[in-house]
Amino acid sequence: MAKKRKILVLNGPNLNLLGKRQPEIYGRLTLDQINKKIRSLAKELGVEIDIRQSNSEGDLVNWIQEAPREFGAIVINPAAYTHSSVAIRDAITAAGIPAVEVHISNIYKREEFRKHSYIAGAAVGQIAGFGAQSYLLGLRAAVEQL
Repeated sequence: MAKKRKILVLNGPNLNLLGKRQPEIYGRLTLDQINKKIRSLAKELGVEIDIRQSNSEGDLVNWIQEAPREFGAIVINPAAYTHSSVAIRDAITAAGIPAVEVHISNIYKREEFRKHSYIAGAAVGQIAGFGAQSYLLGLRAAVEQL
């Protein structure tokens, strides 16, 4: 069976506040503006994408569990769940499709608690610290996994 040329892009808690929340760390682009950049690159790369955001860990886990039916890979910015969610890590492992972890800020240059990612061990790779560009790099990496 051919791998699906569709990628699920997931955004975790508080990313709906981008553009307003700590612009000195996260930049001034809104999530909608970042999503437009992602959609444009997806079109250029010839892949379909579905972009979702939730502040609920349960939504993210459900979407990851359902992903293999429709998607060939996942790009995920788990946001604060990066540092706390074994459930998201386990869902990624169980899904059995490649996941690329992305972060707008460099989590390793921030507070000590942000330097640990539960997701990294389940992802094929992690991209952090390039602002909105992290999503575009992550999408390119996910396409390479298809």
